[in-house]
Amino acid sequence: MILEPAPTVRELLAFYLEAGVDCALAEEPIDRLAEIDTPPPAPRTAPVEAPRPVAAPTVMRGEAAPAPDVAIASAREAARTAPTLEALRELMQNFEGCALKHTATRLVFADGNPQARIMFVGEAPGRDEDIEGLPFVGRSGKLLDLMIGAIGLNRTTAYIANVIPWRPPGNRTPTPQETQICLPFIQRQIELVNPDVLVTLGNPSTQTLLSTREGIMRTRGRWFEYDTGQRTIRALPTFHPAYLLRSPSYKRLAWQDLRAIAKVLAN
Repeated sequence: MILEPAPTVRELLAFYLEAGVDCALAEEPIDRLAEIDTPPPAPRTAPVEAPRPVAAPTVMRGEAAPAPDVAIASAREAARTAPTLEALRELMQNFEGCALKHTATRLVFADGNPQARIMFVGEAPGRDEDIEGLPFVGRSGKLLDLMIGAIGLNRTTAYIANVIPWRPPGNRTPTPQETQICLPFIQRQIELVNPDVLVTLGNPSTQTLLSTREGIMRTRGRWFEYDTGQRTIRALPTFHPAYLLRSPSYKRLAWQDLRAIAKVLAN
């Protein structure tokens, strides 16, 4: 049997980073498999008076999120009262109902032109987006730029956001509760931008915003109607750029979706 060489420190760090481990929890490494030494018995001494009980520390704001139904109701009320995108962003900055806020680096609100006729919505920020505070700036963001550039668009003529504005730890999938808590904010964001075309990128954003249980293979390329309460917007699901990076053979179908979008915008 030929043993593989042990990975180098650089290779290990690259593996951890790819797996979503991008922060340390302590200054020194902890060997959690080491046996715990049994402390020697304390010497017998004269009994001493028991110390007075100390009050428990006060829980800091944001350490414990409210119950999901309370958080959802609070998000709905806050989003409903936002008259502008700037006000909505400020409300989201101060919102304490979603636990993701306290594990993310910053709020990832949106990028692009709020007056654009087309709006793209993905699922949630990744590591690069969490660092820069802008959606779609990593590898998938570069591919999205190429995709919209192929039909004559860029970040000055499009508006880009996510259903979830805070990065889930380790890029994990957001829970249904987290999605429902954040849903009123993206719904209000779409209403305020008021685009002519809404493009949902990937399965999660498509199912969340278009209220369908069908997968992206069945929904992509099909036009839906998205009702803001004020008007009906044409919506088209397509593949998320991150999926296209993993499965480049589907770029041909994504190109068909982009051509359909360009045709609608031209009319």
